[in-house]
Amino acid sequence: MQTSKDKPLILISNDDGITAPGIRALVEVMKEIGDVLVVAPDKPQSAMGHAITINQPLRLTKVEQFPGVEAYQCTGTPVDCVKLAIDKLLNRKPDLMVSGINHGSNSSINVIYSGTMSAAVEAAIDGMPAIGFSLCDYSWDANFEVVKPFIRRIALEYLRNGLPYGTLLNVNLPVPEGGIKGIKVCRQAVAKWKEDFDERLDPFNRKYYWMTGRFVNMDKGEDTDEWALAQGYVSVVPTQFDLTDHSRISALNTWDLHE
Repeated sequence: MQTSKDKPLILISNDDGITAPGIRALVEVMKEIGDVLVVAPDKPQSAMGHAITINQPLRLTKVEQFPGVEAYQCTGTPVDCVKLAIDKLLNRKPDLMVSGINHGSNSSINVIYSGTMSAAVEAAIDGMPAIGFSLCDYSWDANFEVVKPFIRRIALEYLRNGLPYGTLLNVNLPVPEGGIKGIKVCRQAVAKWKEDFDERLDPFNRKYYWMTGRFVNMDKGEDTDEWALAQGYVSVVPTQFDLTDHSRISALNTWDLHE
């Protein structure tokens, strides 16, 4: 892709697939800011996390999905999409990578499972400024228009200010009845999924399982993404892919780990 250095170059992906209304809304916002390249899965890839494809070939197909925007669908995962865009399609590193807009929340522990966020994490690993956007509405016909101004503001501020290598943004957008109150910079809430597997029998009398469950928020803090969303605010969580608990290194060094 040949681009102008007069405009920011913006790479877009998602995990709901290239035909999802959420990515269309994100493209509409980003093409007002810069030159856009879209590389997204050819089918839904939700909850794929940071999976990559290693046991089968990948295919990229150019599509006319978004007027005036170069776009490709990929047979792989969201992370595959970012890797292929970097290696095969771009003549320079993007000024910004954005992922989404996801249909459904990626707040709290959901960041671990999210294909949307993993695409952004992969971009950040490669040194790109990156943001994952998620709307707290799972419906296919969700109203993305109301959140476009917030997405535009956050993206422009990121481009203007930047962040150090290794930090990206996890942005979740609520759908409160009274309208969005504003933006809150938060920490990730301490929460988890309590799974339950519904056991059933197939026509051959063999067992199979459907995973169900409920989200359990154990965090009562008023500085978390879950609290902000419940109060009608957009939550912005600075996120990193370094999973080291640096504060515990000194304690572990007191253990008798050496012969």
